[in-house]
Parts: sequence; C-alpha cells; structure tokens
Amino acid sequence: MTTRRHILTGAAATGAAALAAPAVSRAQAPIKWRLQTYAGPALAEHVIKPAVDSFNRIAAGQMEIELYYADQLVPTGELFRAMQNGTIDAVQSDDDSMASPTAVRVFGGYFPFALRYSLDVPVLFNQYGLGKIWEEQYKEVGVQWISAGSWDPCHFATKDPINSLADLQGKRVFTFPTAGRFLSRFGVVPVTLPWEDIEVAVQTGELDGIAWSGITEDYTVGWADVTDYFLTNNISGAWIGHFFANQARWDELPDNLKELVRVCFDASHYYRQWWYWGGEAELRVRGDKMKLTAIPDAEWAQVEEAAKGFWDEIAGQGEVETRVIEIIKDYNAVMRDAGRPYRYG
Repeated sequence: MTTRRHILTGAAATGAAALAAPAVSRAQAPIKWRLQTYAGPALAEHVIKPAVDSFNRIAAGQMEIELYYADQLVPTGELFRAMQNGTIDAVQSDDDSMASPTAVRVFGGYFPFALRYSLDVPVLFNQYGLGKIWEEQYKEVGVQWISAGSWDPCHFATKDPINSLADLQGKRVFTFPTAGRFLSRFGVVPVTLPWEDIEVAVQTGELDGIAWSGITEDYTVGWADVTDYFLTNNISGAWIGHFFANQARWDELPDNLKELVRVCFDASHYYRQWWYWGGEAELRVRGDKMKLTAIPDAEWAQVEEAAKGFWDEIAGQGEVETRVIEIIKDYNAVMRDAGRPYRYG
C-alpha cells in the first residue's frame, strides 16, 4: 500500500506540474512570396487578384503571396531575369512580354492563328504535350513553370476605322513582340511602351491603336474610352499566359503548399475562361463605346494564309520550335476534322 500510494502521489505531482507549466510554442513566420503580374490594377482585379486572395485565406498564415502590378517592382520586360535571380519570387505573364530566354518565347502571348477558342489552350498544354515542353524549357534556366491558361482574343482597337487590309498600312500599334513581327507584314508599325502609358499615347497620337486584347479588356482598363473602333477580325482566339516561380523558392515549399498554389492558379484560369468569354459577346452587342468594323472574309483569308508561312518560318528556328509547331498543326487538323462545334466556317 505504501509503495502504491507513493507511486500514485508521484504521478499526480508530475501531472500537476505539467499542467502548471504551459508549453511554450513559437509561431513559425509565414513563407512570403512577391508575385508580379503583367497586368495593371484594374485588369489584375480579374486576372489574378481573386486567386491570390483565395490562396492567402486558405494558407491561413502558413504562406502569403504579395501581389504587385505591371512594372511596379521591375519593368515587364525584366520580369524573367528578376524572377530567375530571386529579386521577385513568382510571375504571371506570357513568355514574349517577359523576355524569356527559352525557345518557347515566340509562342507566348498571341501566336498567329494557332488558337480559335480559349479552351484550345488548356487542351494543348494538358492533352497535347505543350506543358511538358514548357516545363523542360524553364527547368533549364532555373525557373519552375507552374501552369498555362488562356485569356482573351487579339483584336485591334483603333482611332480610325479598319475595313480593309489597306487601312492597316502605317498604323502605329501597341502589341506583343511576336504579334507585331507578324502584323508588320501588313504594314503595321509595332510600338513598345510601358503598359500604363498606352491610354495617354493613344490620346496624344503617339499610337494609332492597340492590338493587345479583346473588347473586355478594352473596357476594363479604359482603352475603350480613347479608341473609337473595334475590329472584329482577330489574329488569335486566345492569349497564352502562364504562372512561373523561382526554382529555389518553389523547391522550398512543402508539398501541400505546392498543391495549393497549383489549385488556386487553376482557379484563376477558370475565372478568366468565363469572364472573357461572356464579356466579349456582351460588350460587342451591348457596349456603347466603340463601333464594330470588319475586314471581309475573302480579304482576311490572306492574313490567315500568311500565318502558315510564319509557322514554317518559326519551325525553322530550332528543334523545340519544330516540336511545338508540329503539335499545333496536329491539334488544328483534329479540330478541323472534328467539325462542329470545334472548327467550322
């Protein structure tokens, strides 16, 4: 009994001591990423901010993504280098605008006539193998490619009406590097300026127009307020953009946060699918800021035909470019042979 009582008393004392001395826990500081987007504040409200806000809520203090807008930390043309060297941790952009040093740079943004609809982008990357190529290309330069998604189609918003190819001659247009390279064959003069300067450049006459987006973006960022006409012909049915991260910062993340990044960025891709698709139709029909114009189909066919030669020209640049062009050609052949609703007209 004495022994038993001694043991019980000792155990009770130990338990009481444990209760009396609270454990000291140290909250781990959250992982912080700085992500810069290609978009200005008004556009970022749709193309990235909802996903970042959602991520930060779900991460619940384990990680926080700080969002910066176009040119806020570094100029858009320096985004890749800044991410590669760790000045910023992640980027939302197309390959072309951020001056990617990879062979796939030329396909970023609007690659002429490769896409008709926004759904073409996720199918090409997830089912036809472009995602694997992009991941390989960026691994070689110390960057993690996370995912690709589609944005809006590429149309001209101009001060003067465009009703024929001749009307494009000499027009100074803000556009993407590869799109500008292609459009210069039809007399367009591509102009590169900081994104936030475009509206004023149109007002002052430095620019005659913009070939950067669809009509949803024109209204959202204010370009519809300074241009009078919207050309319904487009050179691409969707913009190809991506999320990237500095490789070392990505590798540091635990698996659950990597998965959360992917899921939230995929949600961003989905948001844009319906926001742009619905907006393009709604504003063409009910928008009151720009008059719609069109180049006749028979004449526009010259532009579509020229794109085939442009594709072959790009394929001749190297093995990676050839692989991508072959996939794009194969995909479009399947879509054409499938008929409605994939390709017709």
